Amino acid sequence: MTYSSSLPGLRHLWVERLLEQHPGTLTELVDGLGSPLHLLCPQVFHANVEAFQHSFTQAQTRGSLLFAKKANKANCFIQACAQCAIGVDVASVGELQKALAGGVAGSDIGVSGPRKSDQLLGLSLSHQCLLAVDSLEELLRIQQLAQSLRQRAHLLLRYCPSNQPHSRFGLNARECDQALMFCRQHAANLDLQGFSFHLGGYDTEQRAQVASHLVDLCLASELDNCRTVNLGGGFAVRYVDPAQWQAFMAEDCAERYHSDKGFAGFYPYGAPRAGAEALDDILATPVSPGLSLAQKVIESGVRLLIEPGRALLDQAGISVFRVQGVKDRSASDGYALVTVQGSSFNLSEQWFNSEFLPDPLLLPATPRARSPFVACIGGATCLESDMLTWRKVAFDYPIQAGDLLIYLNTAGYQMDSNESPFHEAPLPHKVVLELRNRHLRWKLDSLA
Repeated sequence: MTYSSSLPGLRHLWVERLLEQHPGTLTELVDGLGSPLHLLCPQVFHANVEAFQHSFTQAQTRGSLLFAKKANKANCFIQACAQCAIGVDVASVGELQKALAGGVAGSDIGVSGPRKSDQLLGLSLSHQCLLAVDSLEELLRIQQLAQSLRQRAHLLLRYCPSNQPHSRFGLNARECDQALMFCRQHAANLDLQGFSFHLGGYDTEQRAQVASHLVDLCLASELDNCRTVNLGGGFAVRYVDPAQWQAFMAEDCAERYHSDKGFAGFYPYGAPRAGAEALDDILATPVSPGLSLAQKVIESGVRLLIEPGRALLDQAGISVFRVQGVKDRSASDGYALVTVQGSSFNLSEQWFNSEFLPDPLLLPATPRARSPFVACIGGATCLESDMLTWRKVAFDYPIQAGDLLIYLNTAGYQMDSNESPFHEAPLPHKVVLELRNRHLRWKLDSLA
């Protein structure tokens, strides 16, 4: 018996409208631009920004957003940042140049990452970006460079929380003290505005407690401008219904996957609190008796920064693959192996040694009778491990060559975190869609 399962992905209204009203256009786009194809909807990005901003407003706290650009390289999302008057977090010269070219002011750009190049530091200083300092050595380099350029560097000190003693990022408590002293000594060239941190996982209480500690450090800094705390990212995205997710995980087993593939863990696809809801929880967390983080921030005159990536891209894109062939082993193995035009490099959860679990949608190229069909989805490369979907997914119709498979909600990291022109395959196009009433407009993101 085949152990198949269902885990339907949540669908945004724009996806429903696209599938119901414009299936022919979708096919034509793949015909003309190739498979796979990434489709983007900036309108959803705008709505996600508004949700986070509303959380800050509701809590009466000063808060700003930096879009973590590494989550998606599309130009349209940088333009959306400029339109929404939010900032961008970058970690390379290329990302910084793209952010500036997209209309984001340098003063709204945060620059993070370890040991930054002199080129990145120089460009950041010239545009008055906010630099997250990762080490004492980097702080010294910034001071010397700022002095030589007759600039004043705007800084955050990246704090390494005590529960991450082995992280390669940030300054421990002793190093933070040394950095603070150095900033006081060189205030002419160093404008310390606060602290930043990043945590793995999605524990809202832990984030609130670290943020509270950094508020205390701001107040104790003896520096007038040191009034910013950057909480980083870690705002989960809800891809599937939480109840269905719990049921799925309770019954998970090796038999569900091709070749009995095992995974150490998965992204929390059915997060009970996600996106701006997680920010609500962080702000409402008690950090001392009778005092929430939001109240402490208000009383201290501190501004919060957050760096959502995936969460700002929630439901803002889908990925479409054309079926190249089907090896039907239903009679012997109980399921088929489908090969698509593309590879798992185009669906990057595998980068995290995981699986992108929400069910793909089938868009048949021709009408056919409804009949249960179980399949796994593989890429067109010669690698045994090139599987987009190891899980045996139950489809309502038999899959045939020429059909389209649609992966939902892929804008956050999936599209290009692990992209590769392996086998000389071209990188997928990104297409920006605008749906108004029943009208569909599209353009290549490269022209945005």
